[in-house]
Amino acid sequence: MNFTDDHLAPYAAQSATSRGRLFIEPSSGSRTEFQRDRDRIIHCSAFRRLEYKTQVFVNHEGDLFRTRLTHSLEVAQIGRSIARNLRLNEDLVEAIALAHDLGHTPFGHAGQDALNACMQPYGGFEHNLQSLRIVDQLEERYAGFDGLNLCFETREGILKHCSVTNAAALGDVGQRFINKTQPGLEAQLTNLADEIAYNNHDIDDGLRSGLLTEAQMMEVDFFARHRAEVSAAYPGVQGRRAISETIRRMINTLITDLIETSAARIRDCAPQSVDDVRNSSKLIAFSDAKFEEAKLLKQFLHHQLYRHYQVNRMTSKARRIIKELFDAMIAEPNLLPPDYQVGHESRSNDNGDLQARKIADYIAGMTDRYAIREHRRLFSMQEI
Repeated sequence: MNFTDDHLAPYAAQSATSRGRLFIEPSSGSRTEFQRDRDRIIHCSAFRRLEYKTQVFVNHEGDLFRTRLTHSLEVAQIGRSIARNLRLNEDLVEAIALAHDLGHTPFGHAGQDALNACMQPYGGFEHNLQSLRIVDQLEERYAGFDGLNLCFETREGILKHCSVTNAAALGDVGQRFINKTQPGLEAQLTNLADEIAYNNHDIDDGLRSGLLTEAQMMEVDFFARHRAEVSAAYPGVQGRRAISETIRRMINTLITDLIETSAARIRDCAPQSVDDVRNSSKLIAFSDAKFEEAKLLKQFLHHQLYRHYQVNRMTSKARRIIKELFDAMIAEPNLLPPDYQVGHESRSNDNGDLQARKIADYIAGMTDRYAIREHRRLFSMQEI
């Protein structure tokens, strides 16, 4: 069966003209190359672990709060909807969306910051770089190669942030950070779909947890305006229905604005290929007005939710768990499972950060609950 991308715009990523995989493989008779990437991501162990990794609230704090897994699914849904309207490659957007958080540590950004601090003498830790490391090296599913051997375009989208120093060691996929060029439109799109998802769904989780109140949210004009629309359309509606209707409308407003603004930018630039896109300015964007509203919403959440004292208490514990795990393992590598131990000879040479990097791989791959259990095993006399 021959699968084609004939319905896509000329500036969209095409499976047939992909820059390919690190290891050459025969093509599939039933799927495009980007569909294969999506399927490989869904079946990998790192993707399954996202179910028990924090978005904002640590996993044991409640079953209804979002996790990295549900967040990734929501980003994929939003991304596909936008891609369809712009005639971009939905399958590539979905693959990037499902993989973009694979490298996140347990305990969300608190865990990432703690692990980055621990790794400063050894090159630091970047979760986007770790996501790429997982799909390029750490997954062990295939006999012929390490990692998942994903297409260049999927790997490019996963690596949405990267320091120039690290980019220099990545070859082609890191070159755009050195040359200051743009990624493909599917990568640009997924980055903003991620922002739409986490801003609006963190409101939902914040209100559900009681750490945010509707009265507080009414101080944000973007929320208040959509809440007023809900009241006008459904007089007397309150509670979960009102909140869900409000957030749904906020998401729709941002998606519509992103589609309209991006379509206008694409028309003005008139790219005829993916290479034209890479050499242009950023084409997927919000309007100035919606960008400002999204920024104010993000600032509100930063001060009122992410820095809430109850969140701070949990993130303080999380940072302590990550640091204590790392310090114990770097001091005594024999505490690690054998697969993560580097031989004595390797640890003693001038490449001594290899053991630290394997410790970072081990810790970053933990779920919230596994990290808590591992900490107890190492530091509690009641655990063995």
